[in-house]
Amino acid sequence: MVRVLSIVLAGGEGKRLMPLTEDRAKPAVPFGGSYRLIDFALSNLVNAGFRHVAVLTQYKSHSLDRHISLTWRLAPMLGQYVAPVPAQQRRGPRWYQGSADAIYQSMNLIRDEQPEYIVVFGADHVYRMDASQMVAAHIESGADVTVAGIRVPRKEAWQFGVIKTGEDGISIDEFLEKPADPPGLVDSPEESFASMGNYVFTAKALVEALERDAADPSSRHDMGGDIIPMMVDDGRAAVYDFKRNEVPGSLPRDRDYWRDVGTIDSYHEAHLDLVSAVPVFNLYNTEWPIFTHHSELPGAKFVSGAAVRDSIVCAGSIVSGASVDASVVGIHGYVADHATVFRSVLLDNVQIGKGAVVRNAIIDKNVVVPDGCLIGVDHDEDRRRGFSVSEGGITVIGKGHVIEK
Repeated sequence: MVRVLSIVLAGGEGKRLMPLTEDRAKPAVPFGGSYRLIDFALSNLVNAGFRHVAVLTQYKSHSLDRHISLTWRLAPMLGQYVAPVPAQQRRGPRWYQGSADAIYQSMNLIRDEQPEYIVVFGADHVYRMDASQMVAAHIESGADVTVAGIRVPRKEAWQFGVIKTGEDGISIDEFLEKPADPPGLVDSPEESFASMGNYVFTAKALVEALERDAADPSSRHDMGGDIIPMMVDDGRAAVYDFKRNEVPGSLPRDRDYWRDVGTIDSYHEAHLDLVSAVPVFNLYNTEWPIFTHHSELPGAKFVSGAAVRDSIVCAGSIVSGASVDASVVGIHGYVADHATVFRSVLLDNVQIGKGAVVRNAIIDKNVVVPDGCLIGVDHDEDRRRGFSVSEGGITVIGKGHVIEK
């Protein structure tokens, strides 16, 4: 069996998700009522059998570290671990200068484990993936690095880092950052490969690349922006087509699902993907579970003629005589009589008062919406109250925000 070390890059600040990231790192942002964003990457690694996992943290990491410590306890007797690794300044008195520098400053992890291969995953995407199949493809290719690529319409590929392959459809000729004219695929000219931000490296090659990058004063020390293009130029890079990945229990509709929830609008849209009768992304796949920490709370309760449609309502929540439609209600929430919640995401311990209306909104933890209050109905009024409104018209109320009556 090959020796694999997994590294999850979880130091992201997530400015585009403000105010959800005002008090927490992006990978710690709650998702789907019960989860944190990092749970998806960690579940994919653990389900694939990769149980030596280092999570590199930096920005406002307290809630992320606590979540990992409470949730991700593997079997220490078998040498298994998921360990948060804060910035340690091992290479001098400086914080991480980029994702590549984060690994470079944590080189002791590689020296201690002596892996043959290193899996490097991002911490803030929503998807299922059997990482062991990608590692097997990497070994078979003989490449120094394999980059996971997802097929996207060519006309939309300008938004991503794009992979241009050789005629074999596997070797990477160029790695292009948001190109104006994205290259098509060999077998599908109207599609392009977008980088998923997931990589498999031959360990020796990664160490050499990180040393070279660290010595380059012009580098941004970024995995996607510097390390991958360097290794592509060396002619030893391959792409792994996400479409090849077979995850047990996947449905045809969610088989190739991958979402970068880096903006408020994409975060909101990804939640709507969860709640339909036949969801675009199925959280109920017990053959490839998404693991998380579950609170000791009773089941959700609906009383006094509550009407709940196409929604997820989490443990400890009560909907009393209210209407909840196409929404996610987090842990220990309460929606009072005659209130309406529509196409919205309520995080933990949100209280919606009597007769209140919440529409196309995201409300962070510990917010109390007063009786009769209107959220997401008048964007000018929302801004006047100090709420954020996204480009797509989603109203966001930050953690613990006090709403005046």
